[in-house]
Amino acid sequence: MTPLRLDGIGDALIIAPHPDDETIGAYGLIRSLKTQGARVRIIVVADGAASHPDSARWPRPRLVAERRRETRRAMRQIGVPAGDIRFLGLPDGQLAAHRASGFRAVARAVKALGGGGLLVLPHAFDAHPDHQAVAQLAARASSPGTRRMAYLVWPDRARVSARPTHGVPLGAARLAKRAAIRRYRTQMGGITDDPNGFSISRQELAGFTRPIELFSELGP
Repeated sequence: MTPLRLDGIGDALIIAPHPDDETIGAYGLIRSLKTQGARVRIIVVADGAASHPDSARWPRPRLVAERRRETRRAMRQIGVPAGDIRFLGLPDGQLAAHRASGFRAVARAVKALGGGGLLVLPHAFDAHPDHQAVAQLAARASSPGTRRMAYLVWPDRARVSARPTHGVPLGAARLAKRAAIRRYRTQMGGITDDPNGFSISRQELAGFTRPIELFSELGP
């Protein structure tokens, strides 16, 4: 595996299917880019409301607003201002049916990267259907000279071609990443009145915070 070289990158765009995927998939990468002075913009595609659909205390508007706050807080701590984060608000769990509207927004942002920029998107072989849909719409967007890297949140281990090619060692940032993920309280067991609600398990948290963030380089 080759270390992912970030020198010379002044502009990056991170595409996240849901609020928290930017931290799970690329926290160390974003932190490293900001440390060297690059601008990092983030697009969060889905509204995140499907994680707890049956919670009475967290109806859809409240949950969507809180998930956005969680992303802004996590990114602010590593230097990404709120103005560089855009939430498209497409319906969580239904992104395949809304690829056209999502593509227009993503395509404009990718075009704005220009040559020499870095585009970071979910891998097409991620096991989550929303991630697959976002990977497909982001793959259609292109800008000459843009480098493209893909991350896996929910790996389909049967897909040999999804194996990563590049890595970003976290070093001391590993504990910071773990703490950042845990502060997404809506996803870490903080919502207790929906028995079918989603919660990141200990095993999943450990997988999200391995010593090296992994990426696959995509063709132009």
